[in-house]
Amino acid sequence: MADHTSGDLSDSTFLTVAEVAATMRVSKMTVYRLVHNGDLPAVRVGRSFRVLEDDVNDYLRKSFYNAG
Repeated sequence: MADHTSGDLSDSTFLTVAEVAATMRVSKMTVYRLVHNGDLPAVRVGRSFRVLEDDVNDYLRKSFYNAG
């Protein structure tokens, strides 16, 4: 995952769980599971989560595998 802990986040795009789910074509529950398992980094804002678009892209890029 991208390391944003010491970087400048002003140009970063944060996505809601619903936006991440739509991007990945999965349910919101799947996104919550990825966040709670630590597979997808997220920031808690009040009672909801926000996920960096770069982290979603990194997760998807690393999830590709060759079948067959």
